[in-house]
Amino acid sequence: MNLQMAHPSRILMAWAVLVGAIGLGNAPAAAQIAQPPSTKPEMRESCPGFIARNRPRATPASLRLALNAGEIRVNYIGHSTFLIESPQGVRIATDYNDYVRPTALPDIATMNHAHTTHYTDRPDPRIPHVLRGWGVSQDKPARYDVSVKDVRVRNVPTNIRNFYDGGTERHGNSIFIFELAQLCIGHLGHLHHTLNQQQLDEIGRLDVVFAPVDGSMTLDSDGMMEVLQALKAPLVIPMHFFSRYTLERFLGRARELKWEVETSPVPTIVLSKTTLPTTPKVLALPGR
Repeated sequence: MNLQMAHPSRILMAWAVLVGAIGLGNAPAAAQIAQPPSTKPEMRESCPGFIARNRPRATPASLRLALNAGEIRVNYIGHSTFLIESPQGVRIATDYNDYVRPTALPDIATMNHAHTTHYTDRPDPRIPHVLRGWGVSQDKPARYDVSVKDVRVRNVPTNIRNFYDGGTERHGNSIFIFELAQLCIGHLGHLHHTLNQQQLDEIGRLDVVFAPVDGSMTLDSDGMMEVLQALKAPLVIPMHFFSRYTLERFLGRARELKWEVETSPVPTIVLSKTTLPTTPKVLALPGR
């Protein structure tokens, strides 16, 4: 048909037929995209369905919003502060301070006494449990064994150097141990010395260790590697490293021990007992 010579009504009819034909031709394809097959195993095993059946050991939290019963979420806020979330929604903020804080209000805040990037005298009054990792005096160390829903928190006191006079502050630091989702996580705080057998026995078996790796203000590099080898945790997450150079120096030491080293592009991961590495591994999260 010559559309230029045809009556306007015939032109409209022709366009309607053409558009209808195009729409009908595309309808089956559109239906297939909107309704993907629901029989694929990976669609039933994980959410969202495009995650592979063999999930990575550390799953970015942006892909998994809801936690299963055996999972925890770890978000590296920076410096020595992590936000840990349990399956029942309990939030823990480590080394809670005035400078580096999570945006979400924690249910439990732990602190250490080395200096003010590891504690605050003004914690948010809405936090139900504020656990200061030092006692009322050097002769009375802090001791905690706190349970909140599906989380248990306990501590092992250690000494720190006094930055003002170079002496020792007895029991000024605590290694906090978090037990949740069948995992034991140890936060070494501002550790200044290696651990004796009594402390190792009190800490017990750990699955994950948050380790300060600056090599100067806390424990030196040789001492830190000695502690990590003694703890024998399958997963180490570095913290308190200030610069990329310092972090890479620690990662180099880990590689010398034949440990697996991975650098994550995102600060948040989901961990579970069943997906822990079987050999020692260091997982570096972006931070400082």
